[in-house]
Amino acid sequence: MPADYSLLKSIVITSVTCLLSAIISGAHASEEQDDGFNLTEVSEGIYVHQGKHVDLDHADHDDIANIGFIIGDKCIAVIDTGGSITVGLALKNAIKSKSSLPVCYVINTHIHFDHVLGNIAFTEYGPEFVGHENLGQEMEHNRSFFLSEFAADLGDDPSEDTIIGPDIAVSDKLDLDLGNRLITLSAHPPSHSFTDLSIYDHKTGTLWLSDLLFIDRIPVFDASLKGWLKTMEILKTQQANHVIPGHGTITLPWPDAANAQDNYLNMLLRETRKEIGKGTFMEEVIEIVGKTEKTEWLLHEQNHGRNVSRAFLELEWE
Repeated sequence: MPADYSLLKSIVITSVTCLLSAIISGAHASEEQDDGFNLTEVSEGIYVHQGKHVDLDHADHDDIANIGFIIGDKCIAVIDTGGSITVGLALKNAIKSKSSLPVCYVINTHIHFDHVLGNIAFTEYGPEFVGHENLGQEMEHNRSFFLSEFAADLGDDPSEDTIIGPDIAVSDKLDLDLGNRLITLSAHPPSHSFTDLSIYDHKTGTLWLSDLLFIDRIPVFDASLKGWLKTMEILKTQQANHVIPGHGTITLPWPDAANAQDNYLNMLLRETRKEIGKGTFMEEVIEIVGKTEKTEWLLHEQNHGRNVSRAFLELEWE
């Protein structure tokens, strides 16, 4: 690595750390771990904080994702950082309560705010931020949106430097060694989002799928319904002892954990195609498709119609 690059990175980290201190002071955040921040060791050295099932207009909308960390002998990998500086700090303090090792990697599984806006809380470690090869571009495209829509979650007077994108881009697979602990990151084609990563811990056989898998809370997607179903078929061939979803029950046997989501997504595909074939207008399709699923999923009323409209637009010209 060139000496001038190392110097530049040191300056950037120092500047961002100073910025973080100012933001934290403005937000009156506490450096002491909040006893209300749930944390479960789901496998040896793998800790998960389970998010809440609330809608985006709820006061706790920044704490809806399952996030956590993996501890190796040398260092720690963080898997997503929550939807605000407050949640990111709570996760950082939870890590400090479990280990004195440094955080060497912060892995963002995709672009959505509830998984990335806590990144700045970890700059004191000088970690490598890791994401899908499309994540850097998506972060750039969403930076203004994040700053305008989630300003209250980013402290007083947030700036573009508050939104931290990846240093390392994953285009296919990437192995990271945390010290006698190998984890494999896999980048996926457009599915739930355009930036989906999964993480596999070889030591325990734990597959961390983030929002490629929803439990209890209704699945939502931004990218491709057909792509998501194809991705899940591939993932279900992977041997794993259990799986960690992006939302819902934090550890379940694999691949049975995917059954409910598969049923929902396939229903969405099948019924939307049927109505398109009949010439039904999209507004009517939204009212027709999937009504029997209403009692099966949390937040169905808030998100199902959006799913149908996205499915319609994807399938209309296939």
